[in-house]
Amino acid sequence: MVTIVGVEKRKNKAKNEDFNVMVLQGEVEVAVSKTTGRPYLTAKKTSLPCTFTERFASTLIGKSLPGMIERKECDPYEFTVPGTKKKLSLNHTFLYSPDPSTIEEVVG
Repeated sequence: MVTIVGVEKRKNKAKNEDFNVMVLQGEVEVAVSKTTGRPYLTAKKTSLPCTFTERFASTLIGKSLPGMIERKECDPYEFTVPGTKKKLSLNHTFLYSPDPSTIEEVVG
């Protein structure tokens, strides 16, 4: 299961249009720090475009959806850690996968 935790407005640069996305968060997981070796709690997050108004979409915050958030390899890109100036080079992203179909079944 994933939970809707927020709504964000995004801009389609090609069409110069705004659209809304739902911010989804997966289950809590225990991870181990590569630098300290100590465990910490984390959860995968991703966004999913929607056709809803911002007002309606905000009423869905807290609702659960079937499925999971999966890690998917992609071309390298630079990411700035929110609240810091630290930049990371990443080569993965997270995608929502509804049950029972996978993203490959829907898109492919």
